[in-house]
Amino acid sequence: MEILSWNINGIRAIEKKGFLEFMEKKNPDIICLQEIKAMEEQIPDTINNIEDYHLVVNSAERKGYSGVCVYTKIKPLSVKKGFGVSEFDKEGRALVLEYEKFILMNIYYPNGKMSDERLKYKLDFYDHFLKFCSKQKKPLVICGDVNTAHNEIDLARPKGNDKVSGFLREERDWLDKFEEKGLIDTFRHFHPETVKYSWWSVRTRARERNVGWRLDYFYVTKNILEKVKKAFILNEVMGSDHCPVGVNIEI
Repeated sequence: MEILSWNINGIRAIEKKGFLEFMEKKNPDIICLQEIKAMEEQIPDTINNIEDYHLVVNSAERKGYSGVCVYTKIKPLSVKKGFGVSEFDKEGRALVLEYEKFILMNIYYPNGKMSDERLKYKLDFYDHFLKFCSKQKKPLVICGDVNTAHNEIDLARPKGNDKVSGFLREERDWLDKFEEKGLIDTFRHFHPETVKYSWWSVRTRARERNVGWRLDYFYVTKNILEKVKKAFILNEVMGSDHCPVGVNIEI
């Protein structure tokens, strides 16, 4: 089973940049999208009913903002939209899909750059996310735009960004806590020394120079790690300021 995750920076924008062709070529079993920036009824018809896929959407209350969705070939046993905490759920940042062998979480973690209040919101979100994980009874596969680069290897210019949200020590400490609680960063598990990024600033044309950040992750719990056969970053795929990341899991 191949599962992909991609912050597409607008589902209506990506539809015009070859998303359907990408789906036909890659043909993933599941793809989790973040920052769709659309209500369910605003998703273009051409990608609203892609053959062989069920589409599950969790939009933000605010139009044109945030939101996540999942295209899945396997119909989930159940779907939850959010963590059950209204201050987070209203931004449409999480979808929780239960399958027979595991629970899949598609999460668009908040960005903390706008203000101190949004940084606190982001750290509180991390806290509620871990609490939610601890209540689950099945193995977990968690993906999405985490909006933090964990270690110096995960961004091109760590020394110039240690005071910037996305690489602050208190944000990185939370990713340490993820791992202390038993969540495994699959890309680092398979590629401990590989330098590869999943986001580049559009304003500085950073992608052309590969001055990037690894902000997009797949975490799994230890009880499903042996089933994960591969973790990868598709940094050749264009269409967004992020690129897709993925895992292959033997189910």
